[in-house]
Amino acid sequence: MNQLSKEFLINVLTRMCPTASKLLGKINVGGSCCNPVAAALLLSLCLGFPRSVATCPPYCLCTSDIISCSGRNLSVLPFDLPGYATRLDLSHNALTVLPVDWISRPFDRLATLVLSRNSISQIEANAFAVMPHLLHLDLSSNQLTVLNSSIFTGLKELKELLLFGNQITQINPGAFSDLHSLQRLYLSGNKLMAFPLGLYWEPGSPRNLTFLDLSYNKLSVVPVQNLLSLTQQDGIYLQENPLVCDCALLALLEYWMWKQYRPLVDFRDEYPCRDDSGPGSECSQQVVLDMPLEAQTYQVEPGKWLRVPCPGFASPAQGGLVVFWVTPKTVVNSSTNDPDDHIIVFPNGTLEIRSAVMEDSGMYGCVTARRRHYDPSESLEVSIVVGNLSSTSTSGLAHRSGAEHFNTAFTTLASCVVSIILVLLYLYLTPCRCRESRGGGTRGCGGRAIILCSDPREVESGQRRSNGKRVAFLEPQTEDSDIGVPKTPAMNLGHVTTEGILKNGSRTVGQALIDPAHVA
Repeated sequence: MNQLSKEFLINVLTRMCPTASKLLGKINVGGSCCNPVAAALLLSLCLGFPRSVATCPPYCLCTSDIISCSGRNLSVLPFDLPGYATRLDLSHNALTVLPVDWISRPFDRLATLVLSRNSISQIEANAFAVMPHLLHLDLSSNQLTVLNSSIFTGLKELKELLLFGNQITQINPGAFSDLHSLQRLYLSGNKLMAFPLGLYWEPGSPRNLTFLDLSYNKLSVVPVQNLLSLTQQDGIYLQENPLVCDCALLALLEYWMWKQYRPLVDFRDEYPCRDDSGPGSECSQQVVLDMPLEAQTYQVEPGKWLRVPCPGFASPAQGGLVVFWVTPKTVVNSSTNDPDDHIIVFPNGTLEIRSAVMEDSGMYGCVTARRRHYDPSESLEVSIVVGNLSSTSTSGLAHRSGAEHFNTAFTTLASCVVSIILVLLYLYLTPCRCRESRGGGTRGCGGRAIILCSDPREVESGQRRSNGKRVAFLEPQTEDSDIGVPKTPAMNLGHVTTEGILKNGSRTVGQALIDPAHVA
């Protein structure tokens, strides 16, 4: 190998492998040139192990597909992080800003990213776009104050986002617009003063959000009407917020308690409006009847109007008392009525449905501050049926009954047909149909004929009879034997019945029957 080729090989190795120059400096021939064999071996190693998987930073721990650089006081990330990781732990460091290029290469396999307990105060848009398959993102215990729009762009598969323990005071519209798969969001321990309704109503917001932790924030007022429509969600935690205990909040908490809503039941003592606190006379129980609340059903014809009183509500609302009705489609209240609405609520709590349609059928719940504990058997809901009550309520039952009657009739008919076929087979398809001869014997009963084929008169009179139906097989006999010669049975037929079913289906007249008790 000439000098020019050696220098070229050295340059290639140096460019491809950052550590090649160090190794080549120790391998020389005659003190001036590298060993061609060693250089070729080093080149093959560089080609066989890409830089993304070949090295692990000395201050990180790389095991299998997990990379941990936790607790290293890093203010910037190392450039040579391997890209094969499914879990990357960068917690307990000194990161302050996450720009677009804060990470050196795409992490296509990354599923979990831990950035907790840093000093991150700013995240630029598209900062996480290089890890599109991320499922779990932990940004807890940082110094975030504002969540700008598009900071989570590209995280369409993210399911869990931890943001608790920050200083978040504001969530701008579109901050969660790309988190279509988000299921659990932790915002506890921040400084939010407004409920983030954009999580549920903004275009592109999470479709499957079932857990929202807003505890230990600065919320004083919550949108009660919106929260009533979100009660079917698995968990919205609001404990340890300075909530103002007005009549609307009291109504919400009472309704949640009646529904056994888990976030309230588990942290009941950490909510306001307990027995020893709450609003004053504007939520007095004088407006509520002190009587059990029973489930009721109301019926209205399509196109007609229907008025339904609020269960247990006795007099018109006073002061700030608001009555909410949770309908199958929406939530309406007595304070914001539009005369043109299809469903309105009067100040006395009465619900009015105008020009009812079939889609209005369902369960309706009346929510208001009653200042009382509900018995588990009591009901705050009523059932409304649009259409004929009997036909509507029993249509499913009638349909099922008709189907059951049809199935029963069909089964009975099929059973009868099968029974008739079996009887016919029993009567006419026996192995041998005997023919009477002039001498009173049988003719045509070949070998092993069933004795049920024979006439009782063909059996010798000395043979004992029994009412029990038994079958005996005879030895084969020649069909053309002498008719006048009596046939001798090959076995004793004393235990064989002579009471067979004749071809005409009746017992032979004048035939004496012997009591089975006397049969040996």
